Amino acid sequence: MRPERQQQIWRSEAGSRLWLAGLIAAMEHAARPEVRRQPVAPELLVELRAQLALNASFRLSQISTLRH
Repeated sequence: MRPERQQQIWRSEAGSRLWLAGLIAAMEHAARPEVRRQPVAPELLVELRAQLALNASFRLSQISTLRH
């Protein structure tokens, strides 16, 4: 899905609920023991470390205009 379309969906209440439901489902899936035992690809770890190294205000700057 194109980023512009994602932002449009995010801005609606239904879109926020859909996003949150997807996040919950992903977290429940990731918490399953058989999934947690699987190794993580090294390139994903590199991307995660880069994201975590960003300044918090930089990470939030893209969503700060959203209304909740």
